[in-house]
Amino acid sequence: MLSPKKVKHRKVFKGRMRGAAHRGSSLAFGDYALKALSCGTMTARQIEAARITINRTMKRGGQVWIRVFPDKPLTKKPAETRMGKGKGSPESWVAIVKPGRLLYEVAGVSEDVAIKALSLASNKLPFPCKVVTRRTTL
Repeated sequence: MLSPKKVKHRKVFKGRMRGAAHRGSSLAFGDYALKALSCGTMTARQIEAARITINRTMKRGGQVWIRVFPDKPLTKKPAETRMGKGKGSPESWVAIVKPGRLLYEVAGVSEDVAIKALSLASNKLPFPCKVVTRRTTL
């Protein structure tokens, strides 16, 4: 699973997911990409599951770039614990995704294979996504 090697603070505030993505919203590496249409959080497990789906569909041909990284700790209190007594311990890592953010980029395969791989990967994610190509973004 993806996780940061070192963080400044063990626990962070929950925060708000407002507005559209400005960074990471244009194709930089590949010819096809998976773009988020709404905001949400992607866990490290979801990022890995979608990556495996893309690689299997492309039969390990071409290249895949992961454009998100889970850098925010998600805390959770133990089961059957009373309220209070502080914040729970870090449980997993998540990436905050805003609308317009590119999640994965693909190159080196045909268009139909890339679109199929990215659409199958979007089924693994907790928010709606669409496949964009270099032609549609220019």
